[in-house]
Amino acid sequence: MKDAYAALLLHAAGQPISEDNVKKVLAAAGVNEEPTKIKALVAALEGVNIEDAIKQAAFAAAPATPAGEAKKEEKKAEVSEEKKEEEAAAGLASLFG
Repeated sequence: MKDAYAALLLHAAGQPISEDNVKKVLAAAGVNEEPTKIKALVAALEGVNIEDAIKQAAFAAAPATPAGEAKKEEKKAEVSEEKKEEEAAAGLASLFG
């Protein structure tokens, strides 16, 4: 994961994401990462539009609270109406019971 952050830092700085650059960033942070992980990361990122990947990740991680809250409110309203109906029925039953 640290190597992915190094790649993002390089991207944000406008630097090429290469094995040497990732190693330099990690070394500057005092991180000793396996060379095979760095090599795999650089190979995986080759040809990837990082800006698009970041946007997709941000969209996927966006909370869905407005829709979730709406469903909760709807469910509360249903329960509230059911409760009112039950109370009304109990009140009528006491008149004739």
